[in-house]
Amino acid sequence: MKLPIYLDYQATTPVDPRVLETMLPYFHDQFGNAASRSHSFGWKAEEAVENAREQVAALIGGSSKEIIFTSGSTEAINLAIKGVAEMYASKGKHVITSLAEHKAVLDTCKHLEKLGYEVTYLKPDRTARISSEQVRDALRPDTILVTVMWANNEVGTLNPIREIGTLCRERGVIFFTDATQAVAKVPVDVEADHVDLLCLSAHKIYGPKGIGALYVRRKNPRVRLAAQMDGGGHERGMRSGTLNVPGIVGLGKACEIGRLELDAESRRCRELRDHLESRIRKELGHVELNGHAEYRLPGNLNLSFHFVEGESLIMGISDIAVSSGSACTSASLEPSHVLRSMDVGEDLAHSSIRFGIGRFTTREEVDYAADAVIKAVRRLREMSPLFELAQEGVDLKTVQWQGNH
Repeated sequence: MKLPIYLDYQATTPVDPRVLETMLPYFHDQFGNAASRSHSFGWKAEEAVENAREQVAALIGGSSKEIIFTSGSTEAINLAIKGVAEMYASKGKHVITSLAEHKAVLDTCKHLEKLGYEVTYLKPDRTARISSEQVRDALRPDTILVTVMWANNEVGTLNPIREIGTLCRERGVIFFTDATQAVAKVPVDVEADHVDLLCLSAHKIYGPKGIGALYVRRKNPRVRLAAQMDGGGHERGMRSGTLNVPGIVGLGKACEIGRLELDAESRRCRELRDHLESRIRKELGHVELNGHAEYRLPGNLNLSFHFVEGESLIMGISDIAVSSGSACTSASLEPSHVLRSMDVGEDLAHSSIRFGIGRFTTREEVDYAADAVIKAVRRLREMSPLFELAQEGVDLKTVQWQGNH
């Protein structure tokens, strides 16, 4: 076993060797521009791109004609939300989203507000879930877009996408879901789930960084987007710019592997995650799960440890790569906006750690991590006067703290 151990698979993933192998020829031997129509170098590149489009579409149940390549999910989110807002402005200027979305969605919605759009931010429940009833109650005659994430990047909670999609379809409202964390981990089917727009990113599913895709529904209903990047009219006029052929080939291969190995890999990740959680709970009290116990990603475990500060805990397990809920926008000491939206108290939000388990995680690494966390939490709690009071049965909520007068 090599140190440090990587348990931050929701942040990014290593490129699968099979993906890398598929990409390599397109850097040197097959280096053509997919838009060069007059010679075999261009044709081969175009063929590789179209093959990747098929692979991406197959993973999510769409057709290859509905796949637009982008530089990643952030760009796809901007294209989807701004593209719909601009294209359908005459129909209405109301958008519905949730407070637990990724910053890429929230910041894009804030941008729309400056342009005169109205955005309703739904508040998730204590498990970070949004219900279809909340969406239904927020819909108005001028609503043009609902954007709700499939799986939360911090706590792993899965939203009831099919129910929300069905509702939006009935009301004739476009439904966009950020599926960056969900694809290749849980079953995704844009037809059965009534999804009109969906984004994904290669580096979350063992592909390269800097490449992603946006699914844009072509019929029942046909979704139209105003381009956000003008140029040579690449990607059905929705996203100009020379295509990143090696990246696209890598994304395609990553999607193919993800689709073929989805069931087995989800099962394996779930077992390792449950093993990690049960080891920690067996040895430590005062541990809380953030997110939904049932509807969550197989490889995500977000725990809060009472009487421990998350940043101190991360320093105490320095040879394990995990992330802390108190510093998602790493320069700030604000607790994560996701935990805040779920009403996780400040102290618990500051003590939360996200463990991300993935394709190359071994049981040995999980056991090592469990041992390290248990040891570090015990050591930090020994230094905490609050923990001592709690051990004595004092209810800390009732304690009157002396101020300095």
